[in-house]
Amino acid sequence: MEQKIKAYNNLLELIGNSPLVRLGRLTEGYPGEFFAKLESFNPGHSAKDRIAHFIIEQAERSGILKTGSTIIETTSGNTGFSLAMVSIIKGYECILAVSSKSSPDKIDMLRAMGATVYVCPAHVSADDPRSYYQVARRLHEETKGSIYINQYFNAFNIEAHYRTTGPEIWEQTAGQITHLVACSGTGGTISGTARYLKEQNPDIRIIGVDAYGSVLKKYHETREFDSDEIYPYRIEGLGKNLIPDATDFDIIDEFIKVTDEDSAHMARHLCKTEGIFAGYTSGAALQAVKQLEEAGEFDANSKVVVIFPDHGSRYMSKVYSDQWMEAQGFFDSKNIGQARKIEYVK
Repeated sequence: MEQKIKAYNNLLELIGNSPLVRLGRLTEGYPGEFFAKLESFNPGHSAKDRIAHFIIEQAERSGILKTGSTIIETTSGNTGFSLAMVSIIKGYECILAVSSKSSPDKIDMLRAMGATVYVCPAHVSADDPRSYYQVARRLHEETKGSIYINQYFNAFNIEAHYRTTGPEIWEQTAGQITHLVACSGTGGTISGTARYLKEQNPDIRIIGVDAYGSVLKKYHETREFDSDEIYPYRIEGLGKNLIPDATDFDIIDEFIKVTDEDSAHMARHLCKTEGIFAGYTSGAALQAVKQLEEAGEFDANSKVVVIFPDHGSRYMSKVYSDQWMEAQGFFDSKNIGQARKIEYVK
């Protein structure tokens, strides 16, 4: 009898079920156990594959997306890549409004995936007509047969992680998880994952990671939007200058802020210590764990899961570039040893 070929029909069948990996060397001496949820193992190399696939399939079921439709979205890069990938497989056009803060690597990847890309200035207010939010809305209004994913205000952003990421972590930790640490941008990843985990055990601590220059932490604590909190920062996909509906602030126990510099060095340290080549926001999440440990958050019984959202290859011209790090002033006397020289053999 001829054996059946073992193959997936397309990349979409590979989305989800990302591995959980124990962090050993980097958290040595910390009380408790620490684990990384490696979302770079998704076919589009980020957690955003989950929402791109889920939201598009929901739109197809409702009849909003049809043959010849165009998908439009606001993105810092990862959601755009995932949407472009899904669009190719399903046969849709894809137009993306991208923040100029996104790395050149991400922008080049979007173009390589066949998307039309509009690069918008990063440091303008959300209601500025040049902002990537407003540009995406304008493109949606101008493009017949288009849908605007609008991940910041789309409830399916939360639902995708409620149905997938949360149950995966619960099963992978055999229900022993005590802390979830995750970066918050749109808020879909942390909110959906937390919603599921809290339903299983309301005592699980949910800790969001925010950036200096973002409004999320203060809004969580006061429920007031403070524009004075906003100023330029470098980390992509983390923090916001608006309040996303896709963030369930009630389910998050605490926000902790991290700096651009500490997060960049932590991403590089992670790579050299654990061999995990992760993105800038992964460095931010791990920096938050370090700060929480220093504050006495964990004990011997802690089982801490940290979500690493994407892959380091998207930051080759940023945190993994010595030239970029030096230009940001991140190589001071304390960290100069992190730079590496290249020796050319003649």
